[in-house]
Amino acid sequence: MRRDGTRTVAETDAAGSEALKGGIAGAVKYGAITAAIGAAGYFFSPVYRSLTIQFKVFIHLSGMTLGGMIGADRRIREYEFMMQRAKKMRADEEIWKKWEELGEGDDAYKKPR
Repeated sequence: MRRDGTRTVAETDAAGSEALKGGIAGAVKYGAITAAIGAAGYFFSPVYRSLTIQFKVFIHLSGMTLGGMIGADRRIREYEFMMQRAKKMRADEEIWKKWEELGEGDDAYKKPR
């Protein structure tokens, strides 16, 4: 991240890639769930059997779209959390290095002036 708060192209591309992975995973998962529900509806519900194929496809794609949005959102939130944790660890390491540099010398426990 730049000092003015904007993200670099590489950071944006990495975040987009993570969102894409989550969207695909969510769409596949919810697609399997809606397919199972559709199969159950086909075998047990005369109302579902009477629907047109276009409407059945619409129902299935709606579930996949919802799953893709949920999966992408979840994955991008996890990615942001990981990036914040990594940034905090880098800052902590810098502070620790500065502290170690202060402690080096003849009298390690003497307060610096």
